[in-house]
Amino acid sequence: MPKILLKFETSVIKEIKLDKPAHTVGRKPDNDIVLDNATVSGHHCKLYEAGGTWFVEDMNSTNGTFVNGKKVLKAGLRNNDSIGVVKYFLIFITDAAIPPAAAEAKPGENAPELTLPPQKVRVQGSLEVTEGGADAKKAHELTNLSTYIGKTAQATIQYKGSGIFNTGPDIAAVITMRPEGYYLIPIKEGYATHNGNPLNEKVLLNDDDMIAVGATKFRFFVKK
Repeated sequence: MPKILLKFETSVIKEIKLDKPAHTVGRKPDNDIVLDNATVSGHHCKLYEAGGTWFVEDMNSTNGTFVNGKKVLKAGLRNNDSIGVVKYFLIFITDAAIPPAAAEAKPGENAPELTLPPQKVRVQGSLEVTEGGADAKKAHELTNLSTYIGKTAQATIQYKGSGIFNTGPDIAAVITMRPEGYYLIPIKEGYATHNGNPLNEKVLLNDDDMIAVGATKFRFFVKK
C-alpha cells in the first residue's frame, strides 16, 4: 500500500497510509492530512489515484505545491518523490521499504541510526519535567537525533494539553541533536514557548533554558 512520510523541515513527524483513493492536504481540520500552520492554505492540495498512478494536484493554494522542488499544478508521483507544502515535505513511498535517509528520524523509534556514537557527543542534553506532567521531576536524556514532544504514542516525551479535553497538537515541537548542540524546533508555530517567548522558529538551546508546551513545563540542561 502506498504511504506518505510527513516531514517538517528535516524531521519525520509521522507515516500515513494512502488507504483510500483520495486524500486532501491543508490547514483546516476537515482535511485527511492536516498541516497546522498559518502559511498552509485551508485546502492546499490533494493526492489521488487514477489509472494505477498516484497524482498530486494543487487546490489554488496561496504558497503553491512543489514536487522535487518544482512548482506544479498537477503531477504524477513516483517512488520517493518529495511533495513540498511550505515547510512540510510529503515523501511518497510506493512499497513497504522506507529509504534509510527518511527512516532515520521516525518519531518514537530507537533504531541504531537514530543515536550518535558517544564519542561524537560533546555534551549530553536532558529535558526535565518541572510542572504539569505525569512524570514530574523526571529527566529524559536526549540521545536521539530527533526527540518529539507530543500527545500521541509516537512522541518521545509527552505533554499535557489545555483544558479537560487535553487539547493541543499531536506533535508540538522537536529537539534535534547536531554537532554544535541541541535545537528546539516548532511543529506548530507559536504553541510552545522558549524562556517565555512564543516558539516560532528553531532556537539553539542553552543550559537551564525553560520550555513550556501546553500545560507542561520543562527545563533543558546539559552534562559536560
